[in-house]
Amino acid sequence: MLTADVDGGTFRLRPALRGDLPAIVRLLADDSMGAGRERQGDMEPYERAFEAIDADPCHLLVVGELARRESADSHVVATFQLSFLPGISRQGAWRSQIEGVRVAASVRGQGIGGRMMQWAIEESRRRGCTLMQLTTHKSRTAAHRFYERLGFAADHEGMKLPL
Repeated sequence: MLTADVDGGTFRLRPALRGDLPAIVRLLADDSMGAGRERQGDMEPYERAFEAIDADPCHLLVVGELARRESADSHVVATFQLSFLPGISRQGAWRSQIEGVRVAASVRGQGIGGRMMQWAIEESRRRGCTLMQLTTHKSRTAAHRFYERLGFAADHEGMKLPL
């Protein structure tokens, strides 16, 4: 999908495998909001979700691995989910939605997040999407600055209803 040299070594994006789930869940849980939502001890719900995502070509679960220069081993340091959604509005336009974007704190600032997002934007264009959307919590001001640097605009107000 993508291979790039970064400060820490070689970064590679690839489709997630079932065996990546513990690393993905650790990344999702590695902040104050995620720590309250994710349950690392019970992988069954994540496995069910993985099977549904993996079976549907309109959904991609992606991981980013980093291979350090001094080692042949690579470790999952990033993840995101990219979904492609058909719509009636905007003259039947397709849109993509990116969510669960995470980069391990230990490798932030090396350009990994930007490279992941650029790949996701290009993949969305390649698949004919005319719009990419995401949600980010109001408290994540650093994430807002990151997305704005990439060209995203906070021009809508999102709402959620827990079910």
